[in-house]
Amino acid sequence: MMPYPRISIVIPAYNEAKVLSHTITEIIDILIRISKPFEVIVIDDGSIDNTWEVLNALSKTHRFLRAIRFARNFGKEAAIYAGLQHVSGEAAIVMDADLQHPPNLIEKMIDAWEQEKAYIVEAIKETRQPENTLKRLGATIFYAMFTRLGLNLRQSTDYKLLDRRVIDQYLKFPERNRFFRGLTAWMGFKIKSISFIPESRQASFGLSRWSLMSLFRMARYSLLAFTTIPLRIVTWLGTATLMISVLLSLQTLWNKLNGHAVEGFTTVILIQLFIGSIVMISLGLIGEYLSCVYEEIKGRPIYIVVDSIDRTDRHGASVTMQEFLNRSHS
Repeated sequence: MMPYPRISIVIPAYNEAKVLSHTITEIIDILIRISKPFEVIVIDDGSIDNTWEVLNALSKTHRFLRAIRFARNFGKEAAIYAGLQHVSGEAAIVMDADLQHPPNLIEKMIDAWEQEKAYIVEAIKETRQPENTLKRLGATIFYAMFTRLGLNLRQSTDYKLLDRRVIDQYLKFPERNRFFRGLTAWMGFKIKSISFIPESRQASFGLSRWSLMSLFRMARYSLLAFTTIPLRIVTWLGTATLMISVLLSLQTLWNKLNGHAVEGFTTVILIQLFIGSIVMISLGLIGEYLSCVYEEIKGRPIYIVVDSIDRTDRHGASVTMQEFLNRSHS
């Protein structure tokens, strides 16, 4: 029988067949050395390579490995949510599958959780990986907006340890469009930070598979789900437009009264183009929020599971740690 896990590892995976076996093996070696009952839950987020076949093969030699397979790609946020829904441990560590999140931090994270009583232990990057100008500029704007909200997410990652109380609270949130990093910071639990230097992306030979468009979509959903600042910008633009219109009206009236009115429609056309642009941008922003409301109201499932792997057996008598470690190698 498998003992009830104290530590759960949640790994979202999308097309990680090349590196997944190495990642899981390295994580397991560390957890066995720590000598705490554990489980590893991998969420196959609709991979189109042989990620699921790799997980099937690994599960035959590692009985504590559990896996969930999505019917299609629902996104990393959905995969994290699914993993946290299925964890059994007193704490869960969320980490990437491509070894950018170094497994050697696991022991430090567990120590901070146990000894310093931190509800959340997060790994933060000392430095960002090389990025092109557009990505760097986009990241700066993105994090600056969250800083204005009182949440400093710069250099933050999804590599976090969550206490069971944090997990339970996170799962209670009713919204469907989630931003894991933002919500865990927003809750206000005691956080301990551990810095690290990110490794190269093993599965993609050092290249990020996040395109500019996918990063833009993620940033858009995260901001819309977390703040109403864009709607306030609409109000500010409307106020600025009103002030400009009043000034132009006063100028036009003054010129008319003094006989200096200029014939033609250039000014009128420019004003109409300016106001029209503001109106269209405003309608677009309102439409974005309406689309988020529409998605929430539909109530569709956050993810759909098509298959799962669970060879663990936690029923019956408990076992000793040595028996657990022996079975982990069997």
